[in-house]
Amino acid sequence: MAKKTASSPITINGHDIPVGRRTVLDLTLTKLYTQADIRLPVHVIRGRKPGPKLFVSAAIHGDEINGVEIVRRLLKMQLVKGLRGVLIAVPVVNIHGFIHQSRYLPDRRDLNRSFPGSSEGSLTGRMAKFFVDHIVKNATHGIDLHTGAIHRENLPQIRANLKDPETRRLADAFGVPVLLDSELRDGSLRAYASECGVPMLLYEAGEALRFDELSIRAGIRGIIQVMRALEMLPPAKEIKKQKGSVSPFVANTSYWVRAPESGVLRVKVPLGGQVKPGDRLGTISNPFGEQEIGVFSKKAGVVIGKTNLPLVNEGEALFHIACFSKPGDVAQQLDAFADLHELNEPLLPPLEVKGEVAPST
Repeated sequence: MAKKTASSPITINGHDIPVGRRTVLDLTLTKLYTQADIRLPVHVIRGRKPGPKLFVSAAIHGDEINGVEIVRRLLKMQLVKGLRGVLIAVPVVNIHGFIHQSRYLPDRRDLNRSFPGSSEGSLTGRMAKFFVDHIVKNATHGIDLHTGAIHRENLPQIRANLKDPETRRLADAFGVPVLLDSELRDGSLRAYASECGVPMLLYEAGEALRFDELSIRAGIRGIIQVMRALEMLPPAKEIKKQKGSVSPFVANTSYWVRAPESGVLRVKVPLGGQVKPGDRLGTISNPFGEQEIGVFSKKAGVVIGKTNLPLVNEGEALFHIACFSKPGDVAQQLDAFADLHELNEPLLPPLEVKGEVAPST
C-alpha cells in the first residue's frame, strides 16, 4: 500500500475531500431484498493545515450503540473547527445490525472477525472490504468504539497492542484507568490496521443496546485527548481548579470467572471492584433458595466486566477480572476517573457543544 502523507489527497469512494471543508457522504454498500439501498454514513472534516488522518468508527457490532452517541457529540464540538489533518467519522459501520439491534449481519457473521474481507465473499466479507478500501486505507491512525455484549457491561478501558510505541503513547493519552495489552485477533479490524501500519485503539465501555453517560463522556474526552496528542487539535487551555488527569495501569493478563452451576446470580462485587484470591464475587442459588453456591475470584485484580443478567447457565462468563501488580492503586484511579466525569458537571469545560462545526456539502 502506498505510504500516506499528511498532505496527500483524500478520495473516498470517488469523492474528493477538499481542504478546509466538512463533507457528509452516504456511501451505497448494498441493497435489501426490497431493493432499498443500505448506505454507510461517513463524516469527513479536513482541516486547512496538514496533519494525521484519524478514523473514528462505531457500531461494528450493530447493537453496541454507545459509540454512535460518542461520534454524534464529537461532530458537534466547536473545537474540531480548528482541526489539523483529517477526521473520518463513521458513526454506524454495521448498518444491518444497527437496524435490527443485532451484533451480527444477516448472514450471522461477525464483522470484526472478517477483515480484510473480499469483494467476492460473503455479505460480511464484502462490507469489511468496503470499509478497508474507503476508510482504513485513507487513515494514519484509528479509534474503534465498542461496548460489552448484550446483558454484559464493561468498565471503560482501552484494548491495544501496547508493545507498539505509538499505540502505547495514544493509549496513555486517552485517559482511562485500565489498559489491556490485548493480542491481535485474526480477522479483527485491529489486526488488519496493524498490518497496514495504522496504530489503532479499541475503546470498550458500557453495555450493548444501552447508553451509559459516564462511558460516553469518557469516550469523547479520550478521543479529544488522542487528537491533541497527535497535534490535530491545540493543547488544552489552563483551567483553574480543573480536576486532574487519570494515570492508566496496564493489565497484561485477565481472566473470566464462569458459573459453576446454573441458577439465579446475586452479584456482590460491582464493576470496578478490587478483589483478592478467594473473594466471593457472588452467589448462585436455585429460584427457591434451597441451594446456594459461591462464585469466587482466583487471582487478585479489578473487575472490568460483568454480566447484568441474573439468570445464568453453567459455564457462562460472569466476571472479567484484569490482573495488576497493585490492584489497590488501580481502584484509587477508578475513583478519580469517576470524579473526573461527574454527571452533574459540564463535559470538558473548554469545549462547548453548540451547532454544526461547518457547512456540509
